[in-house]
Amino acid sequence: MKTYVGLDVSQKVTVICVVDDAGEVTWEGTCESNPASILTTLTRRAPKSDLIAFETGPLAVWHWHALKNAGLPVVCLHARHVHAAIALQVNKTDRNDAFAIAQVARSGWFRPVEMKSYDAHRIRLLLTARTRVVSMRTTLYSQIRGVLKTFGIVLPPGRGAAFERLVREATSQDDYLESVVGSLLDIWCRVSDDLRRYNRDLERLARASDICRNLMTTPGIGTLTALAYMSAIDDPSRFRRSEDVGAYLGLTPRRYQSGEVDRSGGISKCGDRMTRSLLFEAAHILLTRSKEDNYLKDRGRGLARRIGPKKAKIAVARKLAVVMHRMWMNEVLFNPSPA
Repeated sequence: MKTYVGLDVSQKVTVICVVDDAGEVTWEGTCESNPASILTTLTRRAPKSDLIAFETGPLAVWHWHALKNAGLPVVCLHARHVHAAIALQVNKTDRNDAFAIAQVARSGWFRPVEMKSYDAHRIRLLLTARTRVVSMRTTLYSQIRGVLKTFGIVLPPGRGAAFERLVREATSQDDYLESVVGSLLDIWCRVSDDLRRYNRDLERLARASDICRNLMTTPGIGTLTALAYMSAIDDPSRFRRSEDVGAYLGLTPRRYQSGEVDRSGGISKCGDRMTRSLLFEAAHILLTRSKEDNYLKDRGRGLARRIGPKKAKIAVARKLAVVMHRMWMNEVLFNPSPA
């Protein structure tokens, strides 16, 4: 008899539901929400499970890697897909949710979520931390300038060390401003130091990766875009076609078709937002700043004349994602004029 397990994972408690191949519940229970407790419970209650499923969530990566390394047939389901099964039930409880997840696993009507490696998540953590530090630094920069304008102090243009010097000189005659604005400036300086450290770490990672160095031969692709793309894709072999990467990153149009209605909208914006934004910036640089001629630039400028610059940049960003995937798979450098 085949058995299927559904896990409804929360921060403290995981509800477990085991069903047979006929969909009947053979066991229900709870355990602590950590891989060791889940593994112990499954070993005792469902030792020969054919499939163990849970939905995406904050603990999904940790649980998936731990259970997979233990040799269990575990899959992660997209929460949006599981919601369709959960919505069929009258009462929403953790017990019913675990039952619905087990039934989805039994039916086979799902596409498992590809779980990235811990190395990809470490790169993503560094990129996310850098993005947050940049936002904090920009906010402090604007706040300091705005506060000083209230007291009639309009600073001339200046960034970095020049900005720090201008602020200290402007507030040196007022003890109150020097105390309050000085503390904000000290925070801005510390955040700037963290940003420089993050940039050094990212450059070091890019230099150490053959994949990143190859991807960075593409016009418009720098350290951040190459690392973000590499961490978002992680395993290029999971895509059957390079063209699928554009849809995976949300760079393909939405479509609604029903009967005589057939509409195409804007891009889907699904997938990794950071990588999508960086690819769009790379397309902008390629079309507006790059001095070297290549087929991507010629194609983008031709599209800009026909459909407008914004749509052309989206099309070039999608093409960049496809070309970079093929470069990764074939382990080749960018060819500005392919046959």
